[in-house]
Amino acid sequence: MHFGSGVPTVGVDALSSDDFLLDVRESDEWAAGHAEGALHIPMSDFVARFGELTEKAPDGGRINVICRSGGRSAQVTTYLVQQGLDAVNVDGGMQVWEAAGRPVVDGNGAPGTVI
Repeated sequence: MHFGSGVPTVGVDALSSDDFLLDVRESDEWAAGHAEGALHIPMSDFVARFGELTEKAPDGGRINVICRSGGRSAQVTTYLVQQGLDAVNVDGGMQVWEAAGRPVVDGNGAPGTVI
């Protein structure tokens, strides 16, 4: 699957709990609800915190990038691919994640919601 003009994309249904997930939504969105185990680096801080991603991402592994609906994550995915990393945009973002019944937790680990 592809988003827009050639951005590599993956469906939520193709992801397992072991896949590396990067959430690029803002802090209020993250606090309300996110996928447990995801790395949170807001798009607004992304370039400044790029080193944090390279430290935590699996060596040679794929980076699955997610936001609320897929727009911001597509931009970050494009950037990562330009840096030579294996990255894909999660189609439909956290809205589809939640609708598919995937677990969403809030900032305290309790059941969360996607805003």
